[in-house]
Amino acid sequence: MVLLDTDHMTLLERGGAEGARIRERLRGLPPDDVATSIINYEEQMRGWLARIAQAPTPERQIAAYGELKRQLRNYCDIAVVEYDDRAAGEFERLRRARVRIGTMDLKIAAIALANDATLWTRNFSDFGKVPGLRAEDAAL
Repeated sequence: MVLLDTDHMTLLERGGAEGARIRERLRGLPPDDVATSIINYEEQMRGWLARIAQAPTPERQIAAYGELKRQLRNYCDIAVVEYDDRAAGEFERLRRARVRIGTMDLKIAAIALANDATLWTRNFSDFGKVPGLRAEDAAL
């Protein structure tokens, strides 16, 4: 399984050359082998909710709600892996091992490990600290 990190979901949403490279790589995979995580959804949702809350005009709020809806559609089109008992167990194991990365990234790594997934990400400075985690940048 390939698990798309938040940065790769964002690149797919934006399009451009990097998004095109990711789409090309995805075409070579069975659709059932591609997912993202509920943590990635939470990260993006928090960002859009903050943007809506800070929108200074009704027009900017309307635009931000439109982007939020587009994001929702994107997440409806891909499998979203849960943060379940196995992932929570991996998360606790990594914390006990004193892997020093942010909580959200540690949860994403735990989900990838619990599901024997390869994480597609650009964040090797953090995810590279997680023992046993397979990670690559599909946008290269």
